[in-house]
Amino acid sequence: MDTPENIYVTKSFLPPIEDYETYIRQIYDNGILTNQGPLLQELEKKLQKFLDIDNLQYVSNGTIALQLALKALEIDDGEIITTPFSYVATTSSILWERCTPVFVDIEPNNFTIDANKIEAAITSDTKAIMPVHVFGYACDVEKIEQIAKQHNLKVIYDAAHAFGSRYNGKSLVSYGDISTLSFHATKLFHTIEGGACIVNCGNETAKHLDLCKRFGHNCDEHYTLGINGKQSEFNAAMGLANFPHIDEIIHERKRVCDAYDAKLKAIVQRPKTQQGLDYNYAYYPVVFKDENQLLNVFAALNAEHIFPRRYFYPSLNTLPYLKNKMSCPVSEDICSRIACLPLYPTLSDSDITRICDIILSQLS
Repeated sequence: MDTPENIYVTKSFLPPIEDYETYIRQIYDNGILTNQGPLLQELEKKLQKFLDIDNLQYVSNGTIALQLALKALEIDDGEIITTPFSYVATTSSILWERCTPVFVDIEPNNFTIDANKIEAAITSDTKAIMPVHVFGYACDVEKIEQIAKQHNLKVIYDAAHAFGSRYNGKSLVSYGDISTLSFHATKLFHTIEGGACIVNCGNETAKHLDLCKRFGHNCDEHYTLGINGKQSEFNAAMGLANFPHIDEIIHERKRVCDAYDAKLKAIVQRPKTQQGLDYNYAYYPVVFKDENQLLNVFAALNAEHIFPRRYFYPSLNTLPYLKNKMSCPVSEDICSRIACLPLYPTLSDSDITRICDIILSQLS
């Protein structure tokens, strides 16, 4: 009997190879491999139009995007209020830039930072707020903006999951002083590796960020401390080849989510979609009764070569290398029993049914 094919939590979308080869030939013809080449510039323009924003800067990955955002806003010390419920890169970017993460617990409905608890965490050392649009669901952007203005704080949104999500008719990445995206191979839209900074707070900051990602100089004139955050033409080529398929990818991800909903929504806890949110179907998270139930489901799925992911785990306020420990009971609870189920455009209806049947067998 043949061993069934493994089903992982995600499977990267690949465009027709002929489309990618067309762009690769352009690279070979013009000999430009990096340094803000023509394919990168073309991709930036297409993404700006798609997202209806004015300044998108394509960079090497989503973590560098967060670090560049801090540098561009001249935040190089002090406290950054952030969420414990995210991928570790959110916290890592803060620590790497020698700032101090201050964790504010999450709200229990869609797992974004609890905006009602932010003001209590503000001190004289607070420089910025770095919330996360978790799984593509929107933070309370109105309240966060109000708090930031009242206390003269910058807002950097980690929008790694939010590509294609819109709130009140606007792209989620149009909120905050700077929003960042990830174009990692696991994301809804990818360039193999990559990310972007969307600067919403003016041309001067955009120019500063552009310099920061290019070593801080323009030709022989050096202006500021910089780093190499540039991206290659080969990665841009993958983005351009994937770009025409964005609507198709989101449509097929919605199909998978709807199929899961039909079998699981009444059984397991799911994030609640905010009014005014046009969702991008980036992930399909489910919350089990407790950690033991989650582990039993994982064991049953893994036995059938199906591999969901504990995402996010652990709660970032519990990372062992943090100097200051903070209690975030809601995040710690959710992290102990949440998982993301397999979700990608080519996941078949029969496999979705099989996944759901295995889960339901462990919950009965």
